[in-house]
Amino acid sequence: MTTVPLHRLAHARAGDKGNRLNLSLIAHDRVHYDHLAAQVTEAKVLARFAHRGATAVRRYDLPNLGAFNFVVEDVLQGGVNGALNLDGHGKSLSFHLLGLEVDALA
Repeated sequence: MTTVPLHRLAHARAGDKGNRLNLSLIAHDRVHYDHLAAQVTEAKVLARFAHRGATAVRRYDLPNLGAFNFVVEDVLQGGVNGALNLDGHGKSLSFHLLGLEVDALA
């Protein structure tokens, strides 16, 4: 099966609070929702952010909106005020999620 980057099927919004990242993933077309639900799991998102020290991911399904909300724990390296890195928070991390490879739709 062919893969495509997630941004071909969805867009994302993000915010941060302390050391927790909140990522919303919204399907470009609601017909892709079930496909995304099967592909973008808590385990895959946790693996995607493992290099930043993420310890847990919780996914909240929002089928009426064609969207998901992911809460990623311990990924912001102490939070905006405590991290030594430059702009490794919120919005820039939503782009990292959208680079995830998923199976293309048939």
